[in-house]
Amino acid sequence: MTAAADTGYMARAIQLAKKGWYTARPNPRVGCVIVRAGEVVGEGWHHRAGGPHAEVVALNDAGSDARGATAYVSLEPCNHHGRTPPCADALIAAGVVRVVYGLADPHRIASGGIGKLEMAGITVEGPVLESEARALNLGFVKRCQTGMPRVTLKLAASIDGRSAMASGESQWITGPAARRDVQRLRAENAAIITGIGTVLEDNPSLNVRQAQLGLSVDELAEMQPLRVIVDSELRTTEGLNILEPPGDVLIATAQRESGVKGAEVCSLPNENGKVDLQALLLELGRREYSDVFVEAGGKLAGVFLEQGLVDELIIYMAPKLLGSDAMPMAVLPFSAMSEALALEITDIRAVGNDWRITATPGGKTCLQA
Repeated sequence: MTAAADTGYMARAIQLAKKGWYTARPNPRVGCVIVRAGEVVGEGWHHRAGGPHAEVVALNDAGSDARGATAYVSLEPCNHHGRTPPCADALIAAGVVRVVYGLADPHRIASGGIGKLEMAGITVEGPVLESEARALNLGFVKRCQTGMPRVTLKLAASIDGRSAMASGESQWITGPAARRDVQRLRAENAAIITGIGTVLEDNPSLNVRQAQLGLSVDELAEMQPLRVIVDSELRTTEGLNILEPPGDVLIATAQRESGVKGAEVCSLPNENGKVDLQALLLELGRREYSDVFVEAGGKLAGVFLEQGLVDELIIYMAPKLLGSDAMPMAVLPFSAMSEALALEITDIRAVGNDWRITATPGGKTCLQA
């Protein structure tokens, strides 16, 4: 097989993996293509945790044609018996003679598939299209390497950088297209973090409502992100929209744990009597949440930025001027130019009548944060 052919089949495996974009979590998104004598004989992707992995789906699709074939997998086949048996074993049993992978598995327990395949006499080659394969699972990779999820901070502001009027009025700064785009981003993340100030001021639901995601009603209910309230003084009260189903709620507080109907309460105080945000992210990582979306007011957004906890910013900029008395989109107590936080812009595009700016703090990649 030529290098060009390997690249083409791997590109197809990556394309298949994207079919599980919203549903595969907490597992990584993985696609697989089985090729024999220059013909694709099987394809598959990982639909959801607990179901068959991409390799098994593709092998079932190929049937007996998998014997003597090459398997292209966007992530190294697993070597771990979790909810399902190891994919490396399935490839060996099917009689595959060559495996090409996109990205080595960063998971400490599930990795090792390459070695097992080679011991069985199977030729293993890779990585192929490694950066593209990594982009499928940036949060999963970061969680495996650091124990913390990948954090995306969403900000919505006027063109003069204001997120609300001095009274707190903020609906709506951005237009309908931008708000629909936020629904997509919520669906891509396993958890959404907000602050108690936003909860009490706006009474949001913070769930995924957009039907255009191509998901069934049951799938939409099943993949609702965990909603996390940062509430140092435990001011959350019953009857708030965020406590209503579907989806689970976690309240992170600096107080002693106590019951709040409709939510789990977790005490994570820092030395200043506030919620320890790094401890919160580690706790979410421990619970296998790989991608976290922060939708919060300027104060909490500023703390995430100041503590270096943000991997990516997505800023929706509306063509409006709210004036100097309005609230900033992020409260950052900088007093000198040397303290300014540099951003590397990776994408700018129009979303309806607004602009969506994607950037990384300090020009860092998500795995350098």
